[in-house]
Amino acid sequence: MKLAKKHFINREISWLDFNQRVLAEAADAGKAPLERIKFLAITGSNLDEFFMVRVGGLISLRLANKRRACPAGYTPKMQLEAIEKKNRDMVEKQYTCFHELFDKTLPDAGITRLYPRTLTDEQEIRANELFDDDVFPLLTPMLLPDPDAATLAAPDLRNLRLYVAVRMREDSTREERLAVIPVQETVDSFFQLPAEKGKTGLLFCTDLIQAKIRRWFPREDILETTCFRITRNADFAIQEEEAPDLISGMEDVLAARTSGACIRMEINASASPAMETLLMSRLGNRHTQLFRIDGVIDLKTLMPLAFIDGFDHLKSAPWAPQPSPRVDPATPVFDQLREKDILLYHPYDAYTPVVRFVREAAVDPNVLAIKQVLYRTSADSSIVASLKEAAINGKSVTVLVELKARFDEARNISWAKELERMGVQVIYGVRKLKTHAKICLIIRREPRGIMRYMHFGTGNYNEATARLYGDISYMTCRRNLGNDASLFFNAICGYSQPVGMEKLLMAPFSLRDHLLTLIDGETQRASHGLKAAINAKMNALVDPILIAKLCEASCAGVKIDLNVRGICCLKPGVKKVSENIRVVSIVDRYLEHARIFHFYRDGDEQVFISSADWMPRNLDRRVELLIPVEDPAARQQLIDILNLHMKDTVKGWELTASGRYRPPTDSKQKKKRGSQEQLYLNAVKAVEDTAKRRPTALEPHRPV
Repeated sequence: MKLAKKHFINREISWLDFNQRVLAEAADAGKAPLERIKFLAITGSNLDEFFMVRVGGLISLRLANKRRACPAGYTPKMQLEAIEKKNRDMVEKQYTCFHELFDKTLPDAGITRLYPRTLTDEQEIRANELFDDDVFPLLTPMLLPDPDAATLAAPDLRNLRLYVAVRMREDSTREERLAVIPVQETVDSFFQLPAEKGKTGLLFCTDLIQAKIRRWFPREDILETTCFRITRNADFAIQEEEAPDLISGMEDVLAARTSGACIRMEINASASPAMETLLMSRLGNRHTQLFRIDGVIDLKTLMPLAFIDGFDHLKSAPWAPQPSPRVDPATPVFDQLREKDILLYHPYDAYTPVVRFVREAAVDPNVLAIKQVLYRTSADSSIVASLKEAAINGKSVTVLVELKARFDEARNISWAKELERMGVQVIYGVRKLKTHAKICLIIRREPRGIMRYMHFGTGNYNEATARLYGDISYMTCRRNLGNDASLFFNAICGYSQPVGMEKLLMAPFSLRDHLLTLIDGETQRASHGLKAAINAKMNALVDPILIAKLCEASCAGVKIDLNVRGICCLKPGVKKVSENIRVVSIVDRYLEHARIFHFYRDGDEQVFISSADWMPRNLDRRVELLIPVEDPAARQQLIDILNLHMKDTVKGWELTASGRYRPPTDSKQKKKRGSQEQLYLNAVKAVEDTAKRRPTALEPHRPV
């Protein structure tokens, strides 16, 4: 089926709409104030990456005079114009929310923003101590010379580094100069100062620096100070054919990001035109977008405030991950997997069994080998620690560390080198492809012979994000999946083609074709009058081929429910095109990250989990896995998850045929139900029910 450009939504516009939905959480007056701060910080962090990668990439295309339009009909130039317009609207809404929080909501709740000129004597004494101990010794000014002067080289301004700019005159020469003070990451973004009982005062570090600016420039005539930050183009990819090795090539990419062209500058709204002109002249890039910020620059620095001590009543009630009743904490994981498959939905189900899976393998004398893919992991990873211990214990340990995981390259390079030092066989990814699959294979010698145990996931092996992201873990020792897992590792580690897989589907080889076949199957069944349905959950739907196939299925009468968290380039509900397709996006406490796909097949249902979203990069330029879940209980559990998310009337935004999202507050359903809250309550109840069934004491029968 060939679709017109009017039937597509532009990818970048769709992503910005997603960030607007995140911003709506920050603007929700019914939400706990510090939870709102968290979402506001997330919108800032999201925009930073969007500018570095997506805007940076579009600017590169425009400079290269590339005019090819996206499926929605936008050329790079048109996309940049549309992005800038939406971005300016978003920034205005971000700082409307910022002021509502800091000028009213937080002060009413006992957290007040302080300014140096209004400090009490007690607060000023403490502020001076903090400045002398924690600020002044750590910060060093730099001169920004006139770009036309040949005597001094201008220092590089770091990407996303916050600076205090100082415009001044020397007392002796009266010559005007411009200096900047880099605010290092080691300096806290704000300080707590004493206030009335039960309250706290917040003094932002940049306000304190500007108030004390003469400590750095005691003899100069200070004309003006302001804060600013630049964003550089970070859309650089390694040239694998030219790099001597992958690590040195990735180090070159990291270095290039620090000196990429400036594409955005944020500056305090109070800065004078003279200061703006001086700073822009130092950047020397006509493609720099300028944003005047009425508030604290770099909203992600607000994140620590969301977790401030002593104000639990201003936070959402915690949802602790629950110990899944499907896992017995007293029985080795391998013994349990020989009895049944285990499926977990994090963070409602605790991530502990996954950590145990690798930990027990590291110390089990019967385990011969561990093979694992690490795309992203936490800074202090117990899983990596177990892999190192396994190698020390003499096991064969093979780990593919994906060095091309964007913005985690430096950490992964460090992990790779450390694992190698411990005797782990490390593979630095696959040439020309990113390895994004989430798989761990453990090979164990048992009385019945060699057994393979596997963990498949939709999320990374990261204990920190496992408490924040909604992801699936599937653990099994099914023989056919074990054989396929061995073939997978042979392919990515041994230069072989992945042939002979019975169950696993692998991108970029078979995954796309299998999805198309599954959709075609539902289309054919619907055309023969049989019940046909597709229910899918993913982070992004971009691929134009799959979108066209879904629309073709819709026209045949297939009922299609799509739970797409972020980018969705498909317009649902369009008559004679996609009228049987419904799209819902959930933005709530946890980041929706699981990929689950359900095809009805006239009652012979097939359910899969996957590491891959439906995007060209995942299907064609990454190593991904699509895993069938054939255990009846686990399969039904996944279907129930899909159905629950599609019925979310509290946090589920519905995409309309106009390409706009209808907020959940517009839902006409009387019974309101948030899927994340329901999943958490279900997990708690399952633990409680298990505890009730478990005897707490032995009571002997006595004669009457």
